[in-house]
Amino acid sequence: MTKQVFLTGLLALGTAVALPAAETINAAGATFPGPIYQKWFEEYHKAHPDVQINYQAIGSGGGIRQLTEGTVDFGASDMPMTDEQIKDVVTKRHFKPLHFPTVLGGIVPTYNVAGVNTELKFSGETLAGIFLGDITKWNDAAIKKDNPGVNLPNEDITVAHRSDSSGTSFVFTDYLSKVSPKWKSKVGANTSVNWPVGLGGKGNEGVAGLVKQTPNSIGYVELIYAVQNKMGYGSVKNAAGNFVKADFNTVTEAAAGAAQNMPDDFRVSITSAAGKNAYPISTFTWLLIPDKIENAAKKKAITEFLKWMMAAGQGDAQGLSYAPLPKTVVSKEEKQVALIK
Repeated sequence: MTKQVFLTGLLALGTAVALPAAETINAAGATFPGPIYQKWFEEYHKAHPDVQINYQAIGSGGGIRQLTEGTVDFGASDMPMTDEQIKDVVTKRHFKPLHFPTVLGGIVPTYNVAGVNTELKFSGETLAGIFLGDITKWNDAAIKKDNPGVNLPNEDITVAHRSDSSGTSFVFTDYLSKVSPKWKSKVGANTSVNWPVGLGGKGNEGVAGLVKQTPNSIGYVELIYAVQNKMGYGSVKNAAGNFVKADFNTVTEAAAGAAQNMPDDFRVSITSAAGKNAYPISTFTWLLIPDKIENAAKKKAITEFLKWMMAAGQGDAQGLSYAPLPKTVVSKEEKQVALIK
């Protein structure tokens, strides 16, 4: 009898201390915000053990594709979805993806040039010339014009670019399309383009790795990847004619105009923005959230995370080389949460 009571007590105790299984949310997309998303999802899980958000940084194109195929609960992209992509999701999945800006960041030209330890400067025309393959030597007259007094080597330039469908590529090529008519007509802006020259790397980390390992190379990465890898990155000539380096203040200034006139669907480009100190290759990055979530538990988990991200989560931005959202954008986003049914 004593043994039976003991076992019954153990079972009762087990029932009492059993924890509910965490609600698992699966997401995928942009590598650009990967570092801050990883931190956010870890911190949110610590504060809310009943919610586990798994994120795969596979590139913006992959995030949009998986959202369209219905293999994730939400996607992430550095390029706003096109009308055609949204229509495709509505047709196949019977919901409309809502764009929720999360943070701001800058895409920087990072380089590895033998004997050059000073910060290089690049005009948009020079960057376009390099990535078009028109400028092939580091001591080309165009690069020397941007960098008077710098001893540039007579070495071939190796270009590194993304091999996957990438929002970072979209932002970079969107900028080049605004400053170079030749780039716009020959290559254009997209998550995936036909690169005239160069080596391809997967993800921001892949391009950073290529540049770090390849002498006399240049690529483009999100700022945090250059910072984390201790890589040199250049300042870029903006619309006001000033060479500006990407940082918290210059990226924030690039968003100032858009923040005041943000469209209701949040789809906006801020490359080559006006402003004396605006960094010209800046962007918002977005979570792509269904406006209909049938699973009530997942709906609650996702909407509560969005509210947390707009408030407490913004405090993590600057420490990871992003800029937090302008308050006017957050105010509009808070209202959009109510559209999720």
